[in-house]
Amino acid sequence: MKYDTDPFTYEVIKDSLISTGEEMFIALAKTSMSPIIYEVLDYACGLTDRKGELVTQGNGVTGFIGMLSFMVKETIDKYGEDIHEGDVFLINDPYKGGGSHLCDVGVVMPVFHQGELISFVANKAHWTEVGGKDTGSMSTNSTDIFQEGLQFPCLRLFDKGEANDQIIELIETNVRFPELSIGDLWAQVASLRTGGGRLKELCDKYSRQSVIESMERFLDQGEKLTLNELKKLPKGTFEVEDLIDDDGITEEQLNVKLKLTITDDEFICDYRGSSPQVQGPINSSYTGLVSSVRTIFLAITNSNQDVNDGAFRPLKIITDERSVFSAQRPAPVSMYWESMLYGNELIWQALAPLLPNKLSAGHLMSVCTVIMGGKHPDKDEDFLIVEPSVGGWGATNERDGDTGQFCVLDGETFNVPVEVAETAYGIMVDEYSMRTDGAGAGKHRGGPGVIRSYRSLTDNQFFTASFGRHKTNAWGADGGHDGSNNEFYIEKNDGQIDGPFGKYNQYKLNKGDRVVLKTATGGGYGKPTDRNREEIELDIKNGYITLEQAKNDYNYSGAE
Repeated sequence: MKYDTDPFTYEVIKDSLISTGEEMFIALAKTSMSPIIYEVLDYACGLTDRKGELVTQGNGVTGFIGMLSFMVKETIDKYGEDIHEGDVFLINDPYKGGGSHLCDVGVVMPVFHQGELISFVANKAHWTEVGGKDTGSMSTNSTDIFQEGLQFPCLRLFDKGEANDQIIELIETNVRFPELSIGDLWAQVASLRTGGGRLKELCDKYSRQSVIESMERFLDQGEKLTLNELKKLPKGTFEVEDLIDDDGITEEQLNVKLKLTITDDEFICDYRGSSPQVQGPINSSYTGLVSSVRTIFLAITNSNQDVNDGAFRPLKIITDERSVFSAQRPAPVSMYWESMLYGNELIWQALAPLLPNKLSAGHLMSVCTVIMGGKHPDKDEDFLIVEPSVGGWGATNERDGDTGQFCVLDGETFNVPVEVAETAYGIMVDEYSMRTDGAGAGKHRGGPGVIRSYRSLTDNQFFTASFGRHKTNAWGADGGHDGSNNEFYIEKNDGQIDGPFGKYNQYKLNKGDRVVLKTATGGGYGKPTDRNREEIELDIKNGYITLEQAKNDYNYSGAE
C-alpha cells in the first residue's frame, strides 16, 4: 500500500500516538481515588482508529490487551452514526465489550477534528465497588451476574458534553463507597479528555489526513512484524489439556483443552471441547479469552512490539458457545481470571518444550485476589481491601525463576505498600516474606512465592479470596520439578487454624484473627542433578532450600 505521509513525519506521529496512550495512563493514576488504581495500576488506557481498531495502549494490566477495542466496537455497533463530539460512553457488560467482570468499568470517548471523527480514546479501570451482594463486588459463590453489581450496557454518560446526572445518581445510590467510585469515574473521563486533546493537537500540527493515515500504517506495520516472527516458529498442530480447580460452588475440577495450529501466516487456537460455562463465578467471556491469548502470543512472537490490533491479525481464536471461555448471560464472572488464565496457560504448556528461549516453566497462575473489609479502628468508617497477590515464576533454560511477581495477566502492577495498607485499612501486616518451601527444584530452580499475613484490628471483619492453582502445582519443564500451590488459611486469636483453602467467601474475622496467604513457588527447569554445586550451597545459605532438600532433590552430599 502506498502512503502519502513521508516516513519521517509518520515516525513522529507514531511516537506521538504512543506517548498519548502513556500520558492518558499517567493522568488516570494521578487523579484516581482508589488504591487499586493509583497504587496497584489495575487499569489500561489507549486509543483506536475510527473503526475501533486498537492503535496504541498504555496499561498496567496485560489482561486488558484487546478489551479496549472490543469496548469501542460495541459503542460503534450500538450507536452507529448517533455519536457526537462531547459524548462519553460507560460500559462494563462482561459478555460483550466489557470482557472481564463488572468491577472493570470502561469509558469510551469519540475524538473529532473540525467536525470529522478521527479516533476513539478509551480506558478500563477496576472500581473498588460496583454494588452486588458482597462488599467489593467479587464473590467466590455468586451464581448469576445479578449478584455481582451494577451493569452498564454501553450507556451514554455524556451527551454532547452534558453529563447524565441520573446515571451518576444511580451509581452513587447503589455502591457502598460512592466517593471512590464516582471519583474514579471522573479520573477516567479526565484521562480521555487528555488523550483527545493530544490527538487534536497532532491533527493541527501535521494534518488530519496524515494522522488518520499514520494510524492505518501503524496497524499494517504491526501485522508485518508479527508475520515475520510467525515464520520463525515451529509449524504443526499441538494439543494439550489441563484442569481448573473448581467453580467455587462444587469441588469438581473442570477440563479445558487446546488444539493449536501454527502455519507461516496463522496462529490458530481452538478451545472447543472445553468445559461448558459453570454455575460459579470463574467463567470468562470470549473477550477475556482473546485478551488472555494475546498476552502469550506477544511473548512468543515479539515481546518488544508495540501493542496494536494489527499485530494480532494472524491470530485466530475458536471456542464453543457458552463454554467456560465464552460465557453468556446470566453466567457469573466475578472471578473470571480463574478460567481466563488458561487461555494462555494451555499455549504456554504446549510450546514451552519447543521455545525454551522464550517460555519458562509454570508460574503461580492466579491473580490470587484478596477482598477484606470492616470497621477501621481509628476512624468512624468502613475500609475495603481489594488487591492481587504476587507469587513465584518458573525457571527458564538460562536462569532461576523470578520471586514475588504478579501472574502473567496482571502485568506491570504492584502491591499496596505495607505502610499505605496499615494506614488506610483496619489491619496490621504481620508478615511479608518469601515462601521458601524448596519446591521447583531444577538445574534452574523456580522462584519462591510469598507469605503475607493480615491481622484484624476490629471485630466483624470479613475476608474473601480466590487462589487458583490450589489443587495442582506450578509445573516444571525439561526434567525440572513442579513448584508448589497457592493457598491461604485463617489463624484464630486462640491459636486454632482453619484451612488451607483455595476459595472462601465472606469469612468472618474478629480482632486478633490472622489471614495467612501463601502463593506458589514456580516450577524448576532442567534436571536438579545438573545444578551447579556452588548454587546449591548458596541456596542453602540463603534459606531457599534446606540441607535435607538439597540431599533429596539435588543429590547434594554436603560440604567437602
